[in-house]
Amino acid sequence: MSTVKQMVNTHPQPSQVDQSALIACIEECYTCAQTCTACADACLGESQVQQLVRCIRLNLDCFDACVTTGNMLSRQTEPDWAMLRAQVEACAAACRACGAECENHAQHHEHCRVCGEACRRCEKACNQLLQTIAA
Repeated sequence: MSTVKQMVNTHPQPSQVDQSALIACIEECYTCAQTCTACADACLGESQVQQLVRCIRLNLDCFDACVTTGNMLSRQTEPDWAMLRAQVEACAAACRACGAECENHAQHHEHCRVCGEACRRCEKACNQLLQTIAA
């Protein structure tokens, strides 16, 4: 059992959303954040870094969105679901943009392929969680 799952399951105030979707989203957010950090660093190490400036920028933006979303979703006490919905939507948008940019470079840079896949998984997890959060 993952640590995220243990923490969600042991919280004294159970979440109002589907716990499996919540756990998956938190886990994918943190995985994506780490992957985006590593991809940005790898891009900086490439010989033609100037061609990767947009990729690096989107990696860093996606990192921020994912970490913030993972942190906000980890807090279960008295959530403001409208705010969380907006944050998860923003995270999905960041993952979509970063994933698309990384996919543009995936043929030449393996780290971008890996990052693009992580972004798509996180975007999917965000969208699945959004289906369980009341509008």
